[in-house]
Amino acid sequence: MEIRNILKLEAILSSVKASGKKHILQELSRHAANVTGIEEVRIFETLLERERLGTTGVGNGIAIPHGKLKGIDSLHGVFARLVKPIDFDAIDERPVDLIFLLLAPQGAGADHLKALARISRLLRDETVCKKLRGADNTDGLYMLLTQSEARAA
Repeated sequence: MEIRNILKLEAILSSVKASGKKHILQELSRHAANVTGIEEVRIFETLLERERLGTTGVGNGIAIPHGKLKGIDSLHGVFARLVKPIDFDAIDERPVDLIFLLLAPQGAGADHLKALARISRLLRDETVCKKLRGADNTDGLYMLLTQSEARAA
């Protein structure tokens, strides 16, 4: 499972302004609706439901919100870099500025977990995160997200 298979260039948001966790989840849901064809409100509700189970703010300024939805046939990602970090109830209580949303089909058990592990592994790399924070545009972000995984393989 490669990130390039779940993340398309048009699903990269390079300079998002958000006032808080709920606001960024709404923005991500809106963009994910364009990518998946699923209604924005369904995506948003799925993400909120997952957040109620426990935060997806994994620490070091990173969040990986995710959920499973009926009606999509493959994994889809949306990546956002925030202009200003926001409170995301992260496990280390630090604000978040890099967010990788992952949506999976309802029955995607192992594939969903493999994708989450791949994303988590990539974003745990401090060098990659530093480069993501300094990238100039969406093309640069996409290249870093997809080429970094190739070097790690």
